[in-house]
Formats: sequence, C-alpha cells, structure tokens
Amino acid sequence: MKKYFSLIIFFFQILPTNASIKIDVINKLKKTENINFNFTQKINEKTEKGSCTILYPKKIFCEYFDKKGKILVSNGKSLVIKIKNTGAYYFYPLERTPLNLVLDKEFIISKIEQLDASQEDKDIIRFQIIENNQKINIFFDKKTKNLNGWEITDIYQNKNLTTISNILENQILNEKLFLLPKRTD
Repeated sequence: MKKYFSLIIFFFQILPTNASIKIDVINKLKKTENINFNFTQKINEKTEKGSCTILYPKKIFCEYFDKKGKILVSNGKSLVIKIKNTGAYYFYPLERTPLNLVLDKEFIISKIEQLDASQEDKDIIRFQIIENNQKINIFFDKKTKNLNGWEITDIYQNKNLTTISNILENQILNEKLFLLPKRTD
C-alpha cells in the first residue's frame, strides 16, 4: 500500500498543474519587454507570412513577405497598414482594433490571472479572453511558455489566426521602428 501511495504522490508531482502552467506563463510575460518573430496569418482562406517585432506596451512593426511591400505599424496609439506598391494606406485608432488588447501585456496578464488554461494540443496552451464583446484566444508554447500566437476577429469581422515562430526575446531595438509611416513614404 505504501508503494502505491508513493507512486501516486510521485505521479502528481511530475505532472504540471494548470495553476503552475498559468504562473509560468505570467512570469514569462512579465520578463518579456519585446519579441521578434516570424508569423503565418490566416484570414478566412488567405494566408500571409512575414516577420514582426512587438515592443510592450502596444507597439508592433510587421513586414509581410509579399511582393506588395505591405507593412503594419503601431506606435501604441494608432495602427497603420501600408502597401508600398499600390500606395494604399489604412489608418486606425489602435483602441478600436483587437490588436489593442493583444499588444497589451498587462491586460493579458490580468486576464490570465482570472482564467484557466485549456490545452489546445499536446504542445499548445490556450487562454480565451472575452472583452468588449470580442473573443480573443491567446496561445502559448507549453514547454517554453513563449507566446505562440492569437486568434481574433478583425475590424471587418474576418477570423484572423496568427501563429508565430523563431522567437527572439528582449533584443536591443531602435524605437524609430515604431514611427508611423507617412502616406508618401
């Protein structure tokens, strides 16, 4: 009997609990000032790829690997999508986009503290946040606790799934990267 009891205790000690995973994710986020990564973004049936840099709070710069020269930039207050080849320029107040919440590390931490993680698959942890009638799924790598992506509904009501890879954390950044491009750049 003692042998079985010891085995049960050992088994529970080696299994990560939902609470410990949550604490590890929160601690990892607290230590993260910025991240660089490659991404794959699926909007409806369209797939785009590129690279991004996030500087917390609320700043992002993304270059898409396409022939159009598409970039996405947030300075923490506004969001611009610019397509260099066509001259298209889209300007949005960041607070009116779901990225406002995705890029707000303190908001994410405060929500994760209140939520239970669900296992998306054997390698991915998901936290589902509902805020202002928006459902946001935030994904983390189960082993590293790195941000792994997010799923949102964009301002045009398109489902947007972004997965990230090749993550580098806390790099030295030039903050000029997050200056909004002008229409004529």
